[in-house]
Amino acid sequence: MTMPPAALAFDTLAVDFDSRFGSWASVAAQRRAVRASLEQTFPAGARLIEIGGGTGEDARWLASRGRDVTLTDASPAMVGQATAKLADMPNARAVVALAEQIENLAGDGAIFDGAYSNFAALNCVGDLASFARGLARLLPLGAPALLVVFGTACPGEMIVEALRGRPRNVLRRFARGEVSARLNGRSFTVRYHRAAELRRAMAPWFQLQRRLGIGIWVPPSAAEPWISRHPRLLRLQERLDRASSRPLASFGDHVLYHFVRTNAP
Repeated sequence: MTMPPAALAFDTLAVDFDSRFGSWASVAAQRRAVRASLEQTFPAGARLIEIGGGTGEDARWLASRGRDVTLTDASPAMVGQATAKLADMPNARAVVALAEQIENLAGDGAIFDGAYSNFAALNCVGDLASFARGLARLLPLGAPALLVVFGTACPGEMIVEALRGRPRNVLRRFARGEVSARLNGRSFTVRYHRAAELRRAMAPWFQLQRRLGIGIWVPPSAAEPWISRHPRLLRLQERLDRASSRPLASFGDHVLYHFVRTNAP
């Protein structure tokens, strides 16, 4: 398997990923919001596939609550970290797989009760239609797929980047097509998927049920480490997020798209 540039970039960060981002309160707050939906949507005993699971934080959390999780990621180093983290979890495992080639798992007869992807892993995927077609082979009629991608109009990021004197980043999410990014000296591209584009790519196999804003008031990680030093403010922002996650979904740092598998072959 040829590793895409994004996987090569995250490979270089895998060992230090948790220590670098795990202590950030903004990340934890947004993760709590996503997990509330995961726990509500997927009952105990559900067989789940995770797309772009990284070091396995969400997979371990769900497995500890009675779900059976197969984590996939394009980065072998990330999968290595996840495998170690899930070693004591008999109901969780990690495998190397590209999102665009996820249908290869169907060759093993693997059928899941649902799917999820957190924290914008799919923003590194250009061919969402191939991903959707492949995922459709793994899910039965009515199965939910919760996909968390970057929002395309995040006021919090605009404010933070402007205050930090980085004008080129203020409007970067409005860009169409591929946008250059760098991580640990490695270059790759991301795409800021608009709602209409995502719906088209997922059709006809999936139908959108709802959208939730994640990090509308809770700031993006660009506000770290400052926001981590203000826990009372962050708790207030979390409450505001819960109250406005549906009507203001478009303005989230991330947006959770809740799709459901249709009967399309």
